[in-house]
Order: sequence, then structure tokens, then C-alpha cells
Amino acid sequence: MTKLLWVPFLRCVAAVGLYLGAASMSPFALAGDASAGSDVFKTECSECHSVKEGRNKKGPSLFGIVGRNAGTAPNYKYSDALLQAKWVWTTDKLHSYLSQPAKQANPGTKMKYDGLTDSKQLDDLISYLGTIH
Repeated sequence: MTKLLWVPFLRCVAAVGLYLGAASMSPFALAGDASAGSDVFKTECSECHSVKEGRNKKGPSLFGIVGRNAGTAPNYKYSDALLQAKWVWTTDKLHSYLSQPAKQANPGTKMKYDGLTDSKQLDDLISYLGTIH
């Protein structure tokens, strides 16, 4: 191929790559405002959870929660229900889990939470949690 044909070809490959990359991202990862999510965390989560690495409270530290396997924060005694959960805390999983009562999201959990029904606050919170690592 001549140099003139390579340029449009490479542009096309780059455009397809960007499209596929964006299509594979969770819609929740882009939707929220992490700064506002910090405030949501303070009102909804901070009584039981910390975002400091290794600082567990009533609940485990949420440092690095996005991408972590469920039930694996060090030095925290999880319920059997969460220890047996075989999922990764993705933004989608967090959205599903936090949008409903914890006892419904994971029967047998010791977490006491009624769920966050405000979709904007939920998106903001998940965006914030994604920045804690």
C-alpha cells in the first residue's frame, strides 16, 4: 500500500477502536459526578464504611472496591453470604447491589442498608467509589 492509502486506513482503525472501547464501558461509569458522590458517601455510607485503605468499620473499607472480588477486603469478617458470592464489584454490580435493600441484593448479608433509590445520587456515588484506589 502506498502512504496515501495508509492514512485513511489507520484513521478508520482508530475510529473503530474508540467506538468499541466506548461501547464496552459501563453506562454507570460515565454518568456520575465523583465530587457530588463524595457527599453522597458521607451521608449514605460513612457511618459503616471508610475509603481509607485497610480501615474497616462496621463494614469493610471501600478502598479499591471497583474491580475487587466480593468478600476479599483484608482483616474484615464477612458474612457467609458474601464470602460465597462469586462476583467482582464492577460499576454495574455496585449499581444493582446498592439500588435495592442489601438483604434482597445478597440474602444472608449482615449489611443493613435499604438501598439508594435516587438514580443521580447512585451514579454519583459509584463514580466516586471508582476514584478511590
